[in-house]
Amino acid sequence: MPKLKLTKSLFGQYRLLIYLARWIVISSMVGVLAGSASALLLISLNFATDLRDTHWWLILLLAPAGLLVGSMYKYLGSSVEAGNNLILEEVHDPKATIPLRMTPLILIGTFLTHLFGGSAGREGTAIQTGASMADQLTGPLRLLPHDRRILLMTGISAGFASVFGTPLAGTVFGLEVLAFGSISYDAIAPCIIAAFVGDLVTKAWGVNHTIYSVTEIPTLNLAGIGLSMVAGAVFGLVAMAFAQTTHAVSNAAKRLIPFAPLRPFAGGILVTLAVLLIGTTKYIGLGIPTIVASFHSKLPAYDFAAKFLFTVVTLGSGFKGGEVTPLFYIGSTLGNALSRILPLPATLLAGMGFVGVFAGAANTPIASTLMAVELFGAEAGAYAGIACVISYLFSGHSGIYHAQRVGTSKYVETDADQGLSLALVAKQQNEIERESTQV
Repeated sequence: MPKLKLTKSLFGQYRLLIYLARWIVISSMVGVLAGSASALLLISLNFATDLRDTHWWLILLLAPAGLLVGSMYKYLGSSVEAGNNLILEEVHDPKATIPLRMTPLILIGTFLTHLFGGSAGREGTAIQTGASMADQLTGPLRLLPHDRRILLMTGISAGFASVFGTPLAGTVFGLEVLAFGSISYDAIAPCIIAAFVGDLVTKAWGVNHTIYSVTEIPTLNLAGIGLSMVAGAVFGLVAMAFAQTTHAVSNAAKRLIPFAPLRPFAGGILVTLAVLLIGTTKYIGLGIPTIVASFHSKLPAYDFAAKFLFTVVTLGSGFKGGEVTPLFYIGSTLGNALSRILPLPATLLAGMGFVGVFAGAANTPIASTLMAVELFGAEAGAYAGIACVISYLFSGHSGIYHAQRVGTSKYVETDADQGLSLALVAKQQNEIERESTQV
């Protein structure tokens, strides 16, 4: 019997080596593709930002650019218009290979959004390029549905890791974003390989990431834990408001403007008028300079609210990009503003908000905590981790991704929601509230 057990154990290890060798090759290929796409994205966005900053009048063309982006997706990209939600749906229920056209369309759409002054991010683009290019390997490699599911997750991880320079956070993001309260550990090895390869490839293309530094970190004590929880609750409420407002603007635009290309056209007019009215371009584009400044100096307390409004109009009306970098902006400036009332250093609160609002909006507290550790260090990461978890709880069953599912409910009272998408959960909750109001 001992000899039989040993034989089975050795056979199991042999199968593990074969499995790992196979996924090292596949994940490395995904990492190269996603890392190269992220490098192209970051270089193009730097060019777009520099060109817009030196030619401010380009903001006047945001509405026509929106019409162009909307027309591209209506006539060339209707099958990939769902973007990140399409990818999440394919992971949950694999059906058909994602069309490769997703990659050029999202790259062009994001470039145009930033060139002409929309307020958007870049993570959505990186995830879509990473996953869509990874999915092209499904046919040649003859992957089964389960393996294709893992392949798509490696594309998400590699895209996220390479665009932000955070491979650990990227690894967990690809596992955690699918369904909050549930992580698929069967994909952890492929995802971590793809994430680190993607990050290395982006750097090999000569692309450097922005450095954010938390310069003052007090010793963590009970008071610090309590204050971090208070800050986390605020971050979570703002995250919930952002997700719900963005979805509300999107739904209103679809209801009021049936012809899809006119939605970003109308949104572009609103953003352009707002810029001209307030006389600053501080709240458009990625907003990296303001994010960096939030770590080192006191900023106007309303900066987070202004970026919030510019972003929900831009993305809600149909422009392309992503939500995460604007969430970093909203979070870091909100943390900076909270330093006026919470006895924690502004630089630390900026770092906590940077990842905290993102944690609540994307329902990814573990990935957000790892991002804080990678960007700010372990000591700041401890404060940020507390804020991320509390933000995750206070953001409720809301999120920036409709296709994200409820693996395990955040609250005991809503266990019946397990396995549902956030969109369906929100619909059910609205129906319950409507019925109770009628009673």
